[in-house]
Amino acid sequence: MAMQAVKVNSEESSGNELTRRVTGSIAGTKEFLHDVRVEMKQVTWPSREDVISTTGVVIATVAFFGVFLAVVEKLAQLGLDRLLKYFHV
Repeated sequence: MAMQAVKVNSEESSGNELTRRVTGSIAGTKEFLHDVRVEMKQVTWPSREDVISTTGVVIATVAFFGVFLAVVEKLAQLGLDRLLKYFHV
């Protein structure tokens, strides 16, 4: 008889705990979304001209370093070929 009472009490408390967790997570989610909305209103977005100019800088930089690294790799390859030829390998 005592075991049945303990089982019933533990089942009821786990049900209440689950309900509390679910309602807590829903309230937490609502609070989070409200905070996100408030923060997004405070964001200063860049102008179209800023985005276009910085995108151009990024593309130019990537192109420059792509060419630079291709040249360095080719020079390293030629140097290694000469070195291996010198030692007859």
